[in-house]
Amino acid sequence: MPPRATRRASKKPLTFITGNMKKLEELRSILGDSIPLKNLKLDLPELQGEPEEVAIEKAREAARHVKGPILIEDSSLCFNALKGLPGVYIKWFERLGNDGLVKLLDGFKDKSAYAQCIFTYCAGPKAEPITFVARVEGTIVKPRGPEGFGWDPIFQPTGFKKTYAELDKEIKNKMSQRYLALMKVKEHFTQ
Repeated sequence: MPPRATRRASKKPLTFITGNMKKLEELRSILGDSIPLKNLKLDLPELQGEPEEVAIEKAREAARHVKGPILIEDSSLCFNALKGLPGVYIKWFERLGNDGLVKLLDGFKDKSAYAQCIFTYCAGPKAEPITFVARVEGTIVKPRGPEGFGWDPIFQPTGFKKTYAELDKEIKNKMSQRYLALMKVKEHFTQ
């Protein structure tokens, strides 16, 4: 856990960097009023590397641009048979569609995967970013449920008989990797 000196003292809103309004909606639904947020769509470079390295560099770039406190989120869908791919590159792999993503595993018995979320907070351009990581284990299945939120129709979390897309929003928002990572963010700012 980062030292208390890195915590925000004021209730000034954090700038959440995303152009994805569904992510913003889910974030606000999970956090409620506990952390004031404003939103900015900012095209950050799609960096290469390990998930936490990518998240930290994106946060630094966003903080330089905003010149203030920011929060970014990086989601990964990682297939164990593919040694963690597509991972942070899921945005590009989504061009295959959900059927195409499932077909990537056609030659493998192992359909296990994990969904990972990394929230990264940076207090400003010269501050060191802090990451909050969470993951949910699951299985890749043929698409089920409504389309509309990325790969939700093909990810079935362990312990559930439904995909993320089939789960009621309230249930998903209480167990997803985004929820788990956000609880770490919330704890950081409200302790």
